[in-house]
Amino acid sequence: MDFIDYYKVLEISKTASQEDIKKAYRKLARKYHPDLNPSDADAQKKFQAVNEANEVLSDPEKRKKYDQYGKDWKHADSFQGRPQGGSAGFQGRRYQAEDFEQAFGEGGFSDFFESLFGGGGARRESKIRFKGQDVSATLELPLQEVLHTHKRTLALNNKKIRLTIHAGVEDGQTIRIKGHGGEGVNGGPKGDLYLTFKILPDPIYTREGKDLYKTEKLDLYTAVLGGEIVTETLSGKVKLKVPEGTQNGTKVKLKGKGFPLYKNESILGDLYLTYQVKIPKNLSEEEKKLFTQLANLNKS
Repeated sequence: MDFIDYYKVLEISKTASQEDIKKAYRKLARKYHPDLNPSDADAQKKFQAVNEANEVLSDPEKRKKYDQYGKDWKHADSFQGRPQGGSAGFQGRRYQAEDFEQAFGEGGFSDFFESLFGGGGARRESKIRFKGQDVSATLELPLQEVLHTHKRTLALNNKKIRLTIHAGVEDGQTIRIKGHGGEGVNGGPKGDLYLTFKILPDPIYTREGKDLYKTEKLDLYTAVLGGEIVTETLSGKVKLKVPEGTQNGTKVKLKGKGFPLYKNESILGDLYLTYQVKIPKNLSEEEKKLFTQLANLNKS
């Protein structure tokens, strides 16, 4: 029989306290529980190993023998020259039900101890309650749909979930919806749903936090002579004055015309316009003459 390092199995040191052993066992038992890993053979083997390690190390007397004799700890009585009475390794003591409860905790007998007693007793079902697995999902939304807080019904695993989507939610932001994950084990609570928002690219606006950015096309004549334009924002149309001689790439800030702050719609970001001056194409002969005159005037 190969030596199994039970301390390594439970990921603890040899100086671990009984409380440390208990915590390590509960953590790993949940991680590798067959109900949470139904198709993972490796996880099931680890679950059995964790149970067996706990059954030995959680009992001070067995742990002492294990520390002293290693893989031969079950035959410690023979090494110590003690009389054998009844089953080997138990020093002839008649064990009561409460002894096994103390030794094995709430996890039930391991395969090793079942074989030791001939498999005559029924294996007790574990009473440890485990939280169900958490579930992850992604919800895609267009930019304008998160401009205002609204309700949304999601269909997940044949169940409908009603949730509030707050204005200003960010791309990649994840929220937790408690109790909408996998079913718990042994009456444990359900897991949670972690919902990640994916804000789809917008053809007009670029968003950075609560600020928006947009390119505004400006005809050459308005750029040169100045005038007024009307631009669209997410909250409606806005009339702007364009100074004469406006250069290509000029930026203008429209205060309060950006995106709302998450969960606080009263705080709004700004909209930044970048003017893109359009150069006219397919000029008529008359227009070419006028531009030529302008060019000559500029040279003089």
